[in-house]
Amino acid sequence: MRGACLLPAVLVTAMAFAGHFCTAAQGQTTAKLSATFVPNKLGSRTTLEFGFSFSAPAGQVPPPLTSIQLRYPNNLGIALSGLGLATCSAATLEKAGPAGCPSNAVMGYGIVLTGVVIGTTVITENATITILRAPDAEGHLALLFYAEGTTPVVTSTVFAGLLLPASSPFGGLVSIGVPLVTTLPGGPYVSVINLRATLGPRKVLYYEKISGQTLAYRPTGILLPPTCPRRGFPFSAEFTFTDSSYAKASTAARCAVRKRRHH
Repeated sequence: MRGACLLPAVLVTAMAFAGHFCTAAQGQTTAKLSATFVPNKLGSRTTLEFGFSFSAPAGQVPPPLTSIQLRYPNNLGIALSGLGLATCSAATLEKAGPAGCPSNAVMGYGIVLTGVVIGTTVITENATITILRAPDAEGHLALLFYAEGTTPVVTSTVFAGLLLPASSPFGGLVSIGVPLVTTLPGGPYVSVINLRATLGPRKVLYYEKISGQTLAYRPTGILLPPTCPRRGFPFSAEFTFTDSSYAKASTAARCAVRKRRHH
């Protein structure tokens, strides 16, 4: 299915991230959020790995997701990351997929696990995610997410996100409205179970023409500040579902422990 809206029914599988987990929620659905930097070295370029997951009673799936507000730390050098040197439009993605977009628009990858209950059976599907730079919207940096599933149903969906300001201790947030997707006409909406993604140069290749030759290179990546917040780099997220319930989660990406020099 093809559609367009705002972002993160985007990224996941049950692989756990390294990082500290905290949980908070309203009602029966709880959320977990994870974040870490690879490599984890202050003052250096890095890739952000992040993810979230939702709980549900046995034999059920979480309510379908409708919106996400994902906050990220202050002083992250995202604007200086060298990512997203080109842009891609939602229309191009819907028509041709990521292959129709410039390679230099790719900013990361991910995987998302979705599920739906048919009768008494929970049917799940993994979808790969490509994160791309979109043309700025209303003066804000914009992203597009292309999710593509192949088993048990071949599907594709386009999501969009805006990077907006956020109050301290956060440097900004990604504001997301998640479109509702059905598996069959008149069937239930698909639920997001968990997600994982990267934002940075890991597995990303850019191309540049120099003296008539096309050379491949990796973008530099997110610039970590030279100092670490006392409790690590804070992240938080708020999730809203179709039944008007919501869940909150927070975590902190830990800083690498510096080795002491022995004389």
